Amino acid sequence: MIHSHRAFSHLVHAVGEEGFGDDRLRQAAWVARCVGRDRTGPLRAQDFERLADRFEAESVTAGSLLFSTGAPPKGVWFVREGLIELSVDTDREHTVVDVLRPGDLAGDLAILLETPPPYTARARTDAHCLFLPAPELEALLGDPAICRRWLTSVSKRLAAGQGRLINMLGRPLPTQLDQLLLDEAVDNTIDLPHRTLAAMLGTSVPALNKTLKEFDRDGLITLDDPRIILTDPDRLHHLESAH
Repeated sequence: MIHSHRAFSHLVHAVGEEGFGDDRLRQAAWVARCVGRDRTGPLRAQDFERLADRFEAESVTAGSLLFSTGAPPKGVWFVREGLIELSVDTDREHTVVDVLRPGDLAGDLAILLETPPPYTARARTDAHCLFLPAPELEALLGDPAICRRWLTSVSKRLAAGQGRLINMLGRPLPTQLDQLLLDEAVDNTIDLPHRTLAAMLGTSVPALNKTLKEFDRDGLITLDDPRIILTDPDRLHHLESAH
């Protein structure tokens, strides 16, 4: 798994223009793509019921801090209700790199890889989470069945992230952007800053915006700043598969 994580990091730096300068944001954005989603999470509904005494129920108000960039991880957060925002703060600005929704989780990779998270997590809305402290995670991993499922979940997430990056290598910006929009859309809407999308593609914001406007003129998307709405996802899928 450590080898997979290193390979993933090398692929992140291989995508985009030579000399791209926003490496910290790009790394954080792509690592955020490896958080646990509802469909790839390691625990099942019955696990939460059976292991309820190991979790701490946390109701957090909008703006509350869950964990900080670079801080040693204290546990795993499972989102049950509300939205959690992952972001990177630089001298220039605060940039959102992803949003966690009910069923998602974050924090396990940082613990298993003994690497501080490259982003900060705050509640975007009032939210309800289940918190699994790091010692409880280690105890859970003593159960062979749960350990196998957890490692399988992490491996699948890293493999999916690597697959996305490999599919982008050597492709022109419009094709890369096409794929990224399809991958990032939730209900045909992308709710991420253009700076984050540009960083993930290793390009400049002006170059990204130029391509987005071309997509808008072609009727593929609608720009509803800051949101991007996929108006013709079928045609986007066709264009992506044609390359």
